[in-house]
Amino acid sequence: SGDRAIVPGDVGASEMLKRIVTDDAEELMPPPKSRKVLTGKQKALLKRWVSEGAVYAKHWAYVEPKWVGSPKVKDLKWGVNWVDRFILARLEREGLRPSADADRVTLIRRLSFDLTGLPPTSAEVKAFLADRSANAYEKVVDRLLKSKHYGERMAAYWLDLVRFADTVGYHGDQDHNISPYRDYVINAFNANMRFDQFTKEQLAGDLLKGSTLDQKVATGYNRMLQTSHEGGVQPKEYLAIYAADRVRNFSGVWLGGTMGCAQCHDHKYDPYSMRDFYSLVAFYADIDEAQHFRRGSNSLPTRRPPEIRVLSKEDRVLAASLEKKIKGFEALIKALGKGKSAGQTRVTLSKKLKALKGEHAKVMKRGRMTMVTVSIKPRVIRVLPRGNWLDDSGEIVQPAVPSFLPQPADAGKRRLTRLDLAEWLVKTDGRGVGGLTARVYVNRLWYMFFGVGLSKRLDDLGGQGEPPVHGALLDHLAVEFVRGKWDVKRMVKLLVMSRAYRQSSVGDSRLKEIDPYNRLVARQGRWRLPAEMVRDNALAVSGLLVRDIGGPSVKPYQPAGYYQHMNFPQRRYKADVGPKQWRRGLYMHWQRMFLHPMLKAFDAPSREECSAERPVSNTPLAALTLLNDPTFVEASRVFAARIMKEGKGTVGARIQWAFMEGLNRKPSVRERQILTKLYLSHLEDFRKDAGAAKAFVSSGTAPVEKGLDVFQLAAWTSVARTILNLNETITRN
Repeated sequence: SGDRAIVPGDVGASEMLKRIVTDDAEELMPPPKSRKVLTGKQKALLKRWVSEGAVYAKHWAYVEPKWVGSPKVKDLKWGVNWVDRFILARLEREGLRPSADADRVTLIRRLSFDLTGLPPTSAEVKAFLADRSANAYEKVVDRLLKSKHYGERMAAYWLDLVRFADTVGYHGDQDHNISPYRDYVINAFNANMRFDQFTKEQLAGDLLKGSTLDQKVATGYNRMLQTSHEGGVQPKEYLAIYAADRVRNFSGVWLGGTMGCAQCHDHKYDPYSMRDFYSLVAFYADIDEAQHFRRGSNSLPTRRPPEIRVLSKEDRVLAASLEKKIKGFEALIKALGKGKSAGQTRVTLSKKLKALKGEHAKVMKRGRMTMVTVSIKPRVIRVLPRGNWLDDSGEIVQPAVPSFLPQPADAGKRRLTRLDLAEWLVKTDGRGVGGLTARVYVNRLWYMFFGVGLSKRLDDLGGQGEPPVHGALLDHLAVEFVRGKWDVKRMVKLLVMSRAYRQSSVGDSRLKEIDPYNRLVARQGRWRLPAEMVRDNALAVSGLLVRDIGGPSVKPYQPAGYYQHMNFPQRRYKADVGPKQWRRGLYMHWQRMFLHPMLKAFDAPSREECSAERPVSNTPLAALTLLNDPTFVEASRVFAARIMKEGKGTVGARIQWAFMEGLNRKPSVRERQILTKLYLSHLEDFRKDAGAAKAFVSSGTAPVEKGLDVFQLAAWTSVARTILNLNETITRN
């Protein structure tokens, strides 16, 4: 009709006001069927607002964060840094007090899981308890931030965001080559690559001047979407599907937005338009991704050109050293003269040269293929009416960022590239949305270390999201992130050094009643460990965990027949043997359509889409997995062998040793009594059934020291299984 919902200053011309006072049930807002009724006072307030100009603020998530200074607090002694002042100020307004500090054992376990994804060793706990220096806690923080496992822990969350997986997802869900990208992410976090550079390399590493091998590997991000290799696939249809996938992931990862909603119509709750959606699609129009329509196959792995072969960083150094030696030997052989002596020397040098070339060939063979981005002539991008890929009537669009957000300096003057898009994400000079990007990421860091974001909807900071409980704190963290030159480790340290982080996770009954979801942060959070950490913890406690960094994905034990319904091609799962079997969960083969049952039982995502937050369920399947999954049974058996070998003295003394290794604390009297009874009961049962005892301790492939009494080993395995199955064992407190 052309009517405007709100005409500032003109009550009569504002359709909204007509709708709230009409007697026509078909026109009335809110609709009668909603059973919501505006009061006379509310209607009068809306009329007054329109008559006074209908001024309203922009949505908080689209306003650049500002630094306004820390609030005043009454208790000047509690806080450690400025983060605490924001938390305490809110608690004081609510008439609440922060919780007491967690005990030192809980603190070091919390830090270890949060910063490395692994439990502390008993030696590390003892050292921390013995260190009474003023900076003892900070020393632990610094040590863990320097750990090579820090990068693994941070990468695990990032891989959820970018939907990293080892398979294509659609149709046959064939394997594809991408594992070097995972190693790039781990190395980037360990090297503390600044987040702005991290962003540029993934979106546009191929467009950076003098693009390095690692920067090309980083562009695998653009290739991790789901693809189909079905014979009858319609290329035009799937190019539209791929484009929508990319925009959904881009907006989810960096903007905390839901731009996917604008694929078929203007966004209903946020200012994103369809034109904005397809203008973002145009940034990716130069990606050479159509090759797999011609060259893709049902092979394992499938072909996903363009791909390159990549050596690990260590192997690159080794290969370069070998190549230098090879050239040196070749030069020496070439320089040799004639004669018997020279001939003998030539033979000796030739043998050494042959050995070096053989070693070099072995190193090169370890290289892995990985998908990368290669820029080609951009294809034409049109707005697709109602998202219909068959309709070519829509306007042609050029690369452009959402129109309601700050625009790049060269917008409209030249064709923008993926590098321009990446730089726009991290610019804070009025020509980008760096502050908004920073706010999205620090909100997720808060979630990682406190269990819930300052704004709870981590994947949507828009109109359907939630205003932050501590809005000023979130803005200050974003500003600090940018001021600190996008230094991720610096931000992590700021958060974990705060007094708020060090609080006990045990709240009193009044606090739980007032703030059951801990949004005010009057205590710390408590939650079950993520799937990979549950597995890693059991392997670490048992002593089985292989702590190597990087490498191809691995295949742990999996139920027989789990892949029986997979086709194109049909396949049979073959578990790895030896050290590969006991690698960290981060390296587990990620089959999108048939996610490993252990990962699925503990709520890991399929990674078909961006996952900013994992659900945490408590189901019988999870308990049964802990009890019966071969990995956990094997870990229990190896842990039992350690109890027998390293635990000394009586049954009670060994139970205490096991508790110190598994939970970093002594068992209570009651716990010791229960486990002693369990041990003695099972020992008697196994002695009556030697066959059962041998079968119980012979499963799996992990080596156990010879000469151990099989009946005791079986009984101690029962004790170890109990400890690894405790809620406390798989909970981050």
